[in-house]
Amino acid sequence: MSEQQERAADAPEHGTGRLYGVGLGPGDPSLMTVRAVEVITGADVVAYHSAQHGRSIARAIAERHLRPDHIEERLVYPVTTESTDHPGGYRGAMEDFYAEAAARLAAHLDAGRTVAVLAEGDPLFYGSYMHMHKRLADRYPTEVIPGVTSVSAAAARTGSPLVEAEEVLTILPGTLPEEELAARLASTDSAAVLKLGRTFPTVRRALERSGRLAEARYVERATMGAERTAALADVDPDSVPYFSMALVPSRIGAQRPDPAAGEARSPRAAEPATGDGPATGDEPVAGGEVVVVGLGPAGPMWLTPEARGALAAADDLVGYTTYLDRVPVRPGQRRHASDNKVEAVRAEFALDLARRGRRVAVVSSGDPGVFAMATAVLEAASVAPYREVPVRVLPGMTAAHAAAARAGAPLGHDYAVISLSDRLKPWEVIAERLRAAAAADLVLALYNPGSRSRVWQVGKARELLLEHRAPDTPVVLGRDVGGPEESVRIVRLADLDPEQVDMRTVVLVGSSQTRAVRRGDGTEVVWTPRRYPPQ
Repeated sequence: MSEQQERAADAPEHGTGRLYGVGLGPGDPSLMTVRAVEVITGADVVAYHSAQHGRSIARAIAERHLRPDHIEERLVYPVTTESTDHPGGYRGAMEDFYAEAAARLAAHLDAGRTVAVLAEGDPLFYGSYMHMHKRLADRYPTEVIPGVTSVSAAAARTGSPLVEAEEVLTILPGTLPEEELAARLASTDSAAVLKLGRTFPTVRRALERSGRLAEARYVERATMGAERTAALADVDPDSVPYFSMALVPSRIGAQRPDPAAGEARSPRAAEPATGDGPATGDEPVAGGEVVVVGLGPAGPMWLTPEARGALAAADDLVGYTTYLDRVPVRPGQRRHASDNKVEAVRAEFALDLARRGRRVAVVSSGDPGVFAMATAVLEAASVAPYREVPVRVLPGMTAAHAAAARAGAPLGHDYAVISLSDRLKPWEVIAERLRAAAAADLVLALYNPGSRSRVWQVGKARELLLEHRAPDTPVVLGRDVGGPEESVRIVRLADLDPEQVDMRTVVLVGSSQTRAVRRGDGTEVVWTPRRYPPQ
């Protein structure tokens, strides 16, 4: 029997003991809270985790407050990064370890002793203490003493604001797959990536893929004697220990200075897009680009992580007023709203801003390549003086797909997408395409079906389609799908009322195979079989 076990056996019993999870802070003993010191000095038992080598960072932090008569419980992990022959693998070995460690602490608690479990940082923030807490807190009086987290310490050491105003902080373990890390880094404002070490190359690639590498800071052993900070892009992967993290600080605190010599004005229907005049020379200012961003049909739930990241990173936002209003206002960003009928002017305006060195996001509802701004931007970017301006197009959820999902699966087989607007093409072309698609028995997704100035196209389209489709063909009317005024109705083609259709509605017309079925709960769903009957 060890000396510690002998002291534990000889200690007097005085009822149920009390469990403490004690946050020690990031490493500097002077950053421990007064309450943490009080609990440690008053405890009967001090427990801490360690690897097989027996050294414990937690114990080293709290060492000056340990008494000679403290009962110390060293909870030694059976496995860390090495392999294990446990029949349950790593997870099985750890589960058995946590159960055994909890039983050891429970024996002290049952004997009436006060047990303080030490935890670096905060006990409930990626801490080992939480495994004891989950197994013991429902059986014994428990108190958790919060501690300064490693994230807070690392941010303080970089001297850069971590989050400001309405920014969102995302905390990620570096053990996530690279694709997941990249997506989350692209979609957030600020981030902290923990558990580096062997994961550092993966984290670095994810930062690069998400466009955040240039912003990222590296912090190693914050507040400890071997502390190191650097630009993450400059760090040697072989030098990175487990106790390090990547920080992507506040974008507000890192707004780039405007490299433009002049100030461009927002585009209007009757004025040129270049404001104070185009940038001189054939080459754009370094760093400028245009990203055409699909917002999806409505609201942040429909926005992809890639699109969210591009909107947050932009210096300027350009778009139709209604769509631009859907993007949250960010300090330091400039917003250039304009009418819906000046696509070409808006495109040139955005490209000119990019030539001045600005990062510009042009917003579109739905997908920017479907009857939206991507075509206008690429058309303008294909000629001088904008041919050298970098342009990217980020996809978005389309209105047709959103409405189809709400109704069931009407687009389950071949389908065609046609705009009923005759503002940019003659009605005769539209009518010819409607007849051809209907004759081919394709499901139809009809965009831009009507507006205040276009009131007859839906009725005419219904007449043309009835030449090829049965009167009871299912038609889905999806209005403001995903928005506050969402309405999804299923009607017969013969009953399609143009008065029920406006510019915010997408119309899905079924094929000869499309079915509308009322299910047991009373809801009606529409679907188009993937099999087509032999001719």
